[in-house]
Amino acid sequence: MARKVSRRYLLIAGVVAGGSAIAACSASPAGAPAPGLPATTEDRSLTPTETPGPTPRPVDDERKPFDTRSWRTDFSKRSIPLHEIQSGGPPKDGIPAIDGPKFVTASAAATWLRDNEPVAVVEAGRVARAYPLQILIWHEIVNDTIGELPVTVTFCPLCNTAIAFDRRVDALVLDFGTTGNLRHSDLVMYDRQTETWWQQATGEAIIGELTGKRLTMLPALVSSFGDFRKTFDGEVLSRETGFNRAYGSNPYVGYDSPSNQSPFLFSGKPDGRLRAMERVVAVSLDGVDVAYPFGELASRRVVHDTVGRTPIVIFFRPGTASALDQSQISESRDVGSTGVFLTTLAGRRLGFRADGDEFVDAETGSRWTLFGRAVGGPLTGQRLTPVVHGTHFWFAWAAFQPGTRVHTAR
Repeated sequence: MARKVSRRYLLIAGVVAGGSAIAACSASPAGAPAPGLPATTEDRSLTPTETPGPTPRPVDDERKPFDTRSWRTDFSKRSIPLHEIQSGGPPKDGIPAIDGPKFVTASAAATWLRDNEPVAVVEAGRVARAYPLQILIWHEIVNDTIGELPVTVTFCPLCNTAIAFDRRVDALVLDFGTTGNLRHSDLVMYDRQTETWWQQATGEAIIGELTGKRLTMLPALVSSFGDFRKTFDGEVLSRETGFNRAYGSNPYVGYDSPSNQSPFLFSGKPDGRLRAMERVVAVSLDGVDVAYPFGELASRRVVHDTVGRTPIVIFFRPGTASALDQSQISESRDVGSTGVFLTTLAGRRLGFRADGDEFVDAETGSRWTLFGRAVGGPLTGQRLTPVVHGTHFWFAWAAFQPGTRVHTAR
């Protein structure tokens, strides 16, 4: 599978005749990086758990396994060994980020986006935007501003992780591009202001001037386009990106097959507690990391748990296609989608069960959507507080958080 993937990646990462630049993802068959999620603090809808940043190495005494001629990065400042960085194939910005993105209505997008296709949904204030994975799979990064909030929406095909970040760090507003490199098969991106390198899975600066800083992760729920447009009067990222790409097609055909035990450009040993390509919902709260296998979520539909000191609920709903299965994403198998929320609302703790396409709380009988919105019953109009989470391949999450507890049905 790895050989097949690398051949395919070379095809899409080549310069396309007619001037359409390099097309693909930062590292693989047809793919690139993945995400990991930091934890949250008191405002669990926005802020990752603060952990002490690694101490930068003061001396640049390590040989660099990559070409540095196009970089003004300070490689003497870093929190990781440089040998962990691997080339994904494309050069710096070879997979082009989208800047100044355009948006269309959901009705307009429905002419080219099927209801079962996956979209990353980000809300800021009263604005909700959907970023189709059929576009992100070719660009990996979108630098955007929602209302007054500067955001970066990322997708790493190799790790199956869609993560949104607040682009502000201290007094800087950053925008990001792809380095063309990977670490543990995950996208390594860089900011254009300081050319510091950042790990997409964790949001941590790992090489350069800002080493040790961490981006704030924002809730980014991956759902079907159909669920998005039924729930929101929202906007959808347009295919008018300024690049010529085969949007709607998947350059990583079969990459997420459950039998694939060889993630592309992953040199570590996968954690054997789950299959390497098992999708998991990863949650980090109060210094505790927990992974919830999709297999369990699909069979139960609702899972309650306490992570650290925080009670949460996970909703699972079928109907969302994989972005990494068939050559046409809309024809891919159904892998479902998830939402993660605090169970406490206005001081009252709620318990939930699945009922058809929705979820019902035992305390009031109100009906809730995958997005944590009450659409029927006494709590209509109320919203659950979202918990930052990621949907990763297990191998990728475990590489960055090896101490993760794997949730099993009780």
